[in-house]
Amino acid sequence: MLDLRRLSLLREVHRRGTLHAVARALSYSPSTISQQLSLLEREAGVTLLERTGRRVQLTPQAELLVAGASQLLDDMERLEASLVPSTQEVTGTVRLAVFQSAALGIVPHALSLLAEEHPGVRLEITQREPESALDEVWAREFDLVIAEEYPAHAAPLRRELDRVPLGRDALRLGVPSAGVARAPAGRAIRSLGEAAEHAWVMEPRGTASRHWAEQQCRLAGFEPDVRFETADLQAHIRLVEAGHAVALLPDLVWGGRPPTVELVTLAGDPHRTLFTSTRTAAAARPAIVAVRELLARALAPVSP
Repeated sequence: MLDLRRLSLLREVHRRGTLHAVARALSYSPSTISQQLSLLEREAGVTLLERTGRRVQLTPQAELLVAGASQLLDDMERLEASLVPSTQEVTGTVRLAVFQSAALGIVPHALSLLAEEHPGVRLEITQREPESALDEVWAREFDLVIAEEYPAHAAPLRRELDRVPLGRDALRLGVPSAGVARAPAGRAIRSLGEAAEHAWVMEPRGTASRHWAEQQCRLAGFEPDVRFETADLQAHIRLVEAGHAVALLPDLVWGGRPPTVELVTLAGDPHRTLFTSTRTAAAARPAIVAVRELLARALAPVSP
């Protein structure tokens, strides 16, 4: 009989491409991974892996096993969820992946609600970029993710993941407050175009937020002078506060507190869409249902 744990390892090899990458991700030694996959080959009676340089390639038989393993893991999650009576106290652990502004603006209130209403649920939270976190939920590294979608930028779609709307979050131009050095010419900044000559701080290249921010600047007729690049939005705020940069900031980053920089509403009043995503097989788990409901309630109006 095929071992489900070894099938899961084969699925990880399919995702990551090398035994060393799987070993690092799962905190095993490469030799342990190799031994387990050799045992799986003996169980299956077919060759599963072929080496191509430093990577390994799955044989057609291995591809069939990966698809079957995914189905088996989904069935196991559905079975576990069905065993919990609806009248029983909600318990269990939910591993949640969040991006930074959601961690600041949603998570603290959600944790308070969770402690009051579902003390038997343990919520483990890790900061991740939404693009990678969606893939990690599919791979069962997390149970749930808070993700985002910028205007005209569709988030990655996976057939195995659902998507539940959470809310909308305004995106505004953050500029130094009165009394701090303003635009190079000494003028107050009232629009995106008036920030053309100022230094910018943005998130790293490859993120949806960076691509959207650059596109907004280009549509306003200029290429932004990005002198500071960091994924830490608190660093964005500090640079704007000190008058060293301007930035496009989501309202959620303030967590309902008064902003410490001036915020300029952009033309068209753009908002990003927030949503949660989990594996469709896990969506009925009472703990996940409870956490989702509390996250939605915790997203109170956060516009400054």
